[in-house]
Amino acid sequence: MLSKILGAALQGIDAIAVEIEVSVEWGSGYVMVGLPDTAVKESAERVRCAMGNSGFKFPRKAVVINMSPADIKKEGSAYDLPIAIGILASDEKVATDHLGRYMLMGELSLDGSVKPIKGALPMAILAREMQLDGFILPKHNATEAAVVNNLNVYGVDNIMEVINFFNGMADLEPTVVDTRAEFARAQGSFPYDFSEVRGQEMVKRAFEVACAGGHNIMLIGSPGSGKSMMAKRLLSILPPLTLSEALETTKIHSVAGKLSQGTTLLSVRPYRAPHHTISPVALCGGSSYPTPGEISLAHNGVLFMDELPEFPRSVLEVMRQPLEDRHITISRAKYTIDYPASFMLVASMNPCPCGYYGHPTKQCICTPHQRHQYMSKISGPLLDRIDLQVEVQPVNFEQMSSKQPGEPSAAIRERVIKARAIQSLRFKNHPGVHCNAQMTPQLIHQYAEPDKEGMEQLRQAMDKSNMSARAYDRILKVARTIADLEGNITVRSHHIMEAIGYRNLDRSNYFNL
Repeated sequence: MLSKILGAALQGIDAIAVEIEVSVEWGSGYVMVGLPDTAVKESAERVRCAMGNSGFKFPRKAVVINMSPADIKKEGSAYDLPIAIGILASDEKVATDHLGRYMLMGELSLDGSVKPIKGALPMAILAREMQLDGFILPKHNATEAAVVNNLNVYGVDNIMEVINFFNGMADLEPTVVDTRAEFARAQGSFPYDFSEVRGQEMVKRAFEVACAGGHNIMLIGSPGSGKSMMAKRLLSILPPLTLSEALETTKIHSVAGKLSQGTTLLSVRPYRAPHHTISPVALCGGSSYPTPGEISLAHNGVLFMDELPEFPRSVLEVMRQPLEDRHITISRAKYTIDYPASFMLVASMNPCPCGYYGHPTKQCICTPHQRHQYMSKISGPLLDRIDLQVEVQPVNFEQMSSKQPGEPSAAIRERVIKARAIQSLRFKNHPGVHCNAQMTPQLIHQYAEPDKEGMEQLRQAMDKSNMSARAYDRILKVARTIADLEGNITVRSHHIMEAIGYRNLDRSNYFNL
């Protein structure tokens, strides 16, 4: 007898339908076709034990399983459940009346329990697009998939629940999630606040500008000056995720298997801080099994790279294209996948190997050659893509011991949200552009051209510091954001001057020691 079960395969952050055809006939043997990987092929033993421990005998007949479309590789153990139900249906142990109206995915334990899977959210979106009656998956992933409305999502603990459901012996309760209520409830809670930061007003201002326009920022300062401490508080002043951004971000983390049990939608922007020993593949994604890298996991959020010169040059250079295009295409011999990578890069570094070049009280022990070698680890093209480059000076004792709290994150965030609202209105007719950092040269010319005095100041700065054309664009983008924070329609000379002031590495002597 032949039975057909619907499953799904992941391609990038989306899912495609997979039809699992199972034929049980007279004969012997177990054959699986349709480009299954090792984990899928090993399902035979898991299914056999799960069925036996659930009171069913594996058929002593010829079992042939075809996974269509046959030219797409099937990966992972999530096909255990549909394969088991397909075998039981073909052996006339499970009714087939409604079998084709449900998508099934789940890994089976040897005792018949159902284990979590990756990518439940994009699979649920696919099930809704196919107008299926429901999606049956592990209970661990039920709340994650239930954020997709107009779809019945059934979470199960073991295979017997699925068998009884199709045989009409028991009902499954759909998981219901009020997506908007859950999303609103989880927003606005942060472990760190800028009110805890003493001094560093210029750096706080730079962070405010960076968050208001979605700009990349680098902090250069000696050890202990507060670079990492302030970077951890960045999420508390970024604007909240929109529902569409949250859905897209959750899909990426779902595919990567990074969602914890009970998660519905990610309501806080992601904050990724990879160690400097990371490989290029781990950063950009890929490997033998396609997986989103750190830059994609930071999509719509922050990628913090502490001690930037300590990262291998090969790792830093792979960021150049995604920083510009806001997505990354992974091409391998067997697949080509496009991952979103619209992140805000926040980097920190010391000014020299010992860390104390330019320190007001401590003496640097590095030679000019050592300082030059250290700074040269960061290429000019990568520096050009960092909009704000800010020097961080150590905080003195009076500022550290002050009992007066700094400005709270809530107040800064309110100004950031207002500036982002201006940008959303400005770019409403430009798909894919949501903030000033995403402006194309055409949009820069349309919205960020300064007045005559500002243009003259920019010309002088460009000539004096020998800045690149990319630095020119970045300065205008930052100036546009500063004007938005003030509520000004036009970019004026003092906006240009402040934006130029954030290009410290362009105008300093770090590379001419």
